[in-house]
Amino acid sequence: MAVSPDLPLQQRGEALAAGLPPLLIAAERVASTVAQGVHGRRRVGQGETFWQFRPYELGDTPQTIDWRQTAKSDRVFVRQTEWEAAQSVWLWRDTSPSMDWSSDRALETKRARADLLLLGLAVLAIQAGERVSLAGTGRRPDASRATLTRLALELERGSESVLLADEDALAPRQDLPRFGQVVWFGDFLQPLEIIEARVRYFAERGLRGHILQILDPAEEGLPFRGRVRFEGLEGEDPWLLSRVETVRGAYLERLTQQRDGLVEIARQAGWTAGLHHTDSTPQSALLGLYQALAVQTGRR
Repeated sequence: MAVSPDLPLQQRGEALAAGLPPLLIAAERVASTVAQGVHGRRRVGQGETFWQFRPYELGDTPQTIDWRQTAKSDRVFVRQTEWEAAQSVWLWRDTSPSMDWSSDRALETKRARADLLLLGLAVLAIQAGERVSLAGTGRRPDASRATLTRLALELERGSESVLLADEDALAPRQDLPRFGQVVWFGDFLQPLEIIEARVRYFAERGLRGHILQILDPAEEGLPFRGRVRFEGLEGEDPWLLSRVETVRGAYLERLTQQRDGLVEIARQAGWTAGLHHTDSTPQSALLGLYQALAVQTGRR
């Protein structure tokens, strides 16, 4: 929707915001369904109430070591207390042209589903007291209601000042605070070595993360038959096949390798990875995302 530059600033702002409610309302509706099954939380932090012991990890300060518990075994243990400070979560979704595809008009595009899940997760995170931000904007994470509105605006309208992805269509390299969380949404069909390098970049800086691969059901099964012409969405040359059936087996094997490789990359980094199809309910994916985030932050 174009907004006339001749209108007063307030009217321009109101006109621009008029398109936000649908996405935000949809995200909150999905989040409210998930939230009904989410109960109390306990998280690691700087409180005074003891929670648990865990093995010492690189980066822990000597002050956190519990020497009495350590003396009982041959391992060094850290004493953890209940969470009292907000966790920061940086969210990102792929904006490359391949995400704007759907095999059926009745299905959302991968990008539309990614937007819905990202904003829904932001709703749940803010309700739980976490601070969130869209990676690439340079904005500090925040937990206010205004953050959700701004996120919806950034997702629906975009911004030339927002570095939503780099040349590899992956989350941009940023210096983020250690022990933060990152959650990525995309189809992740890039070469695995490129994805691995980007995950390692963040993991080596002490960030934990979750990767959600979003695919159209046609990408999962290649259900086409006979003579088909495939058009590239990102500058690839078109590909004409006389009989799609002849390549289905090799395609499915390659897709399985990609999916398994993505899971292994996440596992080696101490991250988690999941798969979501656009013909599945967004609630199921959002619940899995929230549970993965809860485990990584120590919430119970």
